[in-house]
Amino acid sequence: MPREIAGPAGTVRFVEFAPAPAAAAMPSAETPQVELLPATAFTPEATRWLWPHWLARGKFHLLAGAPGTGKTTIALTLAATLSRGANWPDGAANAAGGVLIWSGEDGIEDTLLPRLLAAGGVAARVHFVVGARAHGRVRPFDPASDMEGLAEAAGGIEGLRLVILDPVVSAVTGDSHKNTETRRGLQPIVDLAARLDCAVLGITHLSKNSRGREPLDRVTGSVAFGALARVVLATVKPADDAAPRRLVRTKSNLGPDNGGLEYRLHGAPVPGRDFHAQRVDWGQLLAGSARELMAVEVADETGGAQGKAVAFLQEMLREGPVAARDLRAAAQAHGHRWRSLERAKEELGVRAIKRGFGLGGTWAWQLPTPNRPT
Repeated sequence: MPREIAGPAGTVRFVEFAPAPAAAAMPSAETPQVELLPATAFTPEATRWLWPHWLARGKFHLLAGAPGTGKTTIALTLAATLSRGANWPDGAANAAGGVLIWSGEDGIEDTLLPRLLAAGGVAARVHFVVGARAHGRVRPFDPASDMEGLAEAAGGIEGLRLVILDPVVSAVTGDSHKNTETRRGLQPIVDLAARLDCAVLGITHLSKNSRGREPLDRVTGSVAFGALARVVLATVKPADDAAPRRLVRTKSNLGPDNGGLEYRLHGAPVPGRDFHAQRVDWGQLLAGSARELMAVEVADETGGAQGKAVAFLQEMLREGPVAARDLRAAAQAHGHRWRSLERAKEELGVRAIKRGFGLGGTWAWQLPTPNRPT
């Protein structure tokens, strides 16, 4: 509306115009359309447990522990239990279901499958990720870029209930100690669990020399690992070698966040074969907080940076070859310099071997003589 103001130079006429709409308010093809729904559009649901208070359908979980505590063997024993529909370690009822496993560290024929069968697994209900195909060529599976393809392929597995990813840190392409990069890398795994309506169990490490800290803070890398996982489990090796090890619940957004289970690792015969493989025997249930249950842990008494690097490399390679890129990630997570690991490699006589053919092959490190538990 026009206004007139009298001044020394005469009357001045002003015309006011309504401001033009902000460009941000104008819808365009490039502007994402945000969808809103009232709470009445949703139906409340109870948590659907695969293993009550331990593994939930549609959720992402972590299993963390120091090298040599049997993380992979525990995961394979749980896979075997699910595949045959046996009761869970705490006696809870179970229905048979399918399992999908990816491992960037262990061989299928000489490590994963023998342990699965030694634990009583039904091979017909278990699938392994063996690679990815792009532009007509087969290459190693990369959890950082192939999660969408994995979701599509896994959709064809009847009754799929559990996916195991080892190590889960391989899903993070950037710095796994940075919160934003870790969240970006793990989100496709969270989405995978929801899309397939199955429990996803990622295997990772506890930070070296972190004994005594809050259990959840000990998970290697960014706090995003523990934040995105709905349930976090940890393996503990007591200082007393004769005592059983412990599987401890360190976090749960869905149920109890305390308690645990005792377990022992031992060699068991592989059905139909003349050799043994490592398996888990479960013990009694444990009560108490994660901090209390992990207080029995063996202290790190390895001396010197180089001695620690040697001990770390021995433990990492104890059960077979490990991809060099995964060794680098684990070394970084445990505070070892790569140069220290290279010197430890020379000291131990570790061999570098190539797995796969052509440009798609990957380099792995292997101890000069077999060093596997039986």
